[in-house]
Amino acid sequence: MLAKRIIPCLDIKNGRTVKGVNFVDLRDAGDPVELAEIYSAEGADELVFLDISATEERRKTLVNMVRSVAEKINIPFTVGGGISSVEDVEILLNNGADKVSINSSAVKNPQLINDLAQKFGSQCVVVAIDAKQIDGQWIVHLVGGKVPTELNLFDWAVEVARRGAGEILFTSMDNDGTKNGFANEALAKLSELVNIPIIASGGAGNIQHFVDSFKKGKADAALAASVFHFKEIEIKALKQELKNNNIEVRL
Repeated sequence: MLAKRIIPCLDIKNGRTVKGVNFVDLRDAGDPVELAEIYSAEGADELVFLDISATEERRKTLVNMVRSVAEKINIPFTVGGGISSVEDVEILLNNGADKVSINSSAVKNPQLINDLAQKFGSQCVVVAIDAKQIDGQWIVHLVGGKVPTELNLFDWAVEVARRGAGEILFTSMDNDGTKNGFANEALAKLSELVNIPIIASGGAGNIQHFVDSFKKGKADAALAASVFHFKEIEIKALKQELKNNNIEVRL
């Protein structure tokens, strides 16, 4: 059985790590390079680094920071934010990123998923999907959750997998920052529909929520931010508890 992964997420704005609730009310959470180094030492399996204002401000991800982070850590590292071309990805991978995460650009130009998978391999391509429930339907949102689309979460996930994405990073906007747990029903449905790994995001508040994301949500990895940034959950303790619940993790 493949080990389940624990992934701290660093949302970057103006060179600092930030964290909000339901995608708003951002507060400072520290220096991203320092945090990356700490998480790598504490046993995180991977890191995700999202320049959350890059798409909105139409600027490129902070390449220098990517390089600085890559120099300090020895675990895989995904970078997202403002990526819209093969050239963007080439620059990030050349500067130390292991994978890239695309979101708005994939919806606007689905062929980009095919192009990236073909050039760099599916293992490099993570498609992030932000969705929230509207009238009982999970609807995909863009630009940091600000712009609703007409896409259904599950239809889009199936298309993303078909086009060659290596993983899906699903964030429930309803759960994000609430610390009430992950959207396990939606996660379980995604896991049934596609045969690529699903990363759970949005809602981690305690260790039990991670247990549930793997057991009920059938997720392959669980991602969180504030519970790690503000030292509410220690990664070592989390992994030990997962192990105690017969969930395979790398200790």
